[in-house]
Amino acid sequence: MNPIVSAIGWHMVGALSAASFYAPIGKVRKWSWETTWAVAGIFSWVLLPIGVSFFFLPDFTAFYAGIDSNTLWKAFLFGCMWGVGNVSYGLTMRYMGMALGIGIAIGTTLVVGTLMPPFLHGQFLFLFTSRSGLITLAGILVALIGVAVVTYAGHQKEVKLGISAGQIDVKKGLLLAVLCGIFSSGMSFAIDSSKPMEAAALQLGVPPLYAALPSYVVIMGGGAIVNFAYCITRLLFKHDLSFRADYSQPAATNLSNFLLAATGGIMWYLQFFFYAWGAASVPPRLTYVNWMLHMSGYVLFGGLVGLALGEWAKVDRRTIAILWIGIAIIILAANLVGLGMAI
Repeated sequence: MNPIVSAIGWHMVGALSAASFYAPIGKVRKWSWETTWAVAGIFSWVLLPIGVSFFFLPDFTAFYAGIDSNTLWKAFLFGCMWGVGNVSYGLTMRYMGMALGIGIAIGTTLVVGTLMPPFLHGQFLFLFTSRSGLITLAGILVALIGVAVVTYAGHQKEVKLGISAGQIDVKKGLLLAVLCGIFSSGMSFAIDSSKPMEAAALQLGVPPLYAALPSYVVIMGGGAIVNFAYCITRLLFKHDLSFRADYSQPAATNLSNFLLAATGGIMWYLQFFFYAWGAASVPPRLTYVNWMLHMSGYVLFGGLVGLALGEWAKVDRRTIAILWIGIAIIILAANLVGLGMAI
């Protein structure tokens, strides 16, 4: 398969998983969001990263012991940074509403997570001095336009359906959305900083498609600590939440909720499993496009999944047409990035 088609294709598979993972979680009943999120996280941030890496690495413990501590700390701390962005995501939705909150946060993390790594590596001028870089930059700009159009359509949907944030505060919501976007880009920084781990895995004979996966143990470990700390703190100290209330449900309800949360967690992990596959086919000089493809694909499939689930059933044709225009623009952006990689 053509490596460019392969790269974009696998990134889109990962983005589809990212856009769909909340579907099973949304079906959980009579559990608090904190308990549901923590159970999903056990699978997405702990069991799967460790299990997959244990399978591929010849000696799991020796591998991490042999990695430079500076690399480990960078990956871990950037993972914590992503975790903070993840926690602030909910507050962004509270003060801005889903569509505007997601649009601003995704737009911010798309730009920051895509452009900062080449800047930190001294490759920023390449974007402006080469044909490949300029076309790729055009793809990033077009992707942002597509995100904005889809966001506008989503906001119009919320208005027409009477959906609004519980406590609208535009100034606070805008600040939180930007901060959420910046901190969420920590995942991009973490993946970039863990390249030595990927190289070490390749030296041990781990296939290229899977070589980046061992770094997820450290990256997602950092994010897990922040997320678990947030969920457990709220469950312990928020008067209307408790572990006991959640798990005192009938056994059938608890089993159903557990399986739904676990499925969502597995789907969440798979987004970065296939992200690694996509990244393995991207030329080293253009590794920064991985994050752009993933985040724009997330918005693309978020719209398509919403349509498939009937979330737009009661929305007028004009708003749905705007959504399709935004989706088409994001597809154009992916093709521009593909053209930039081909040159």
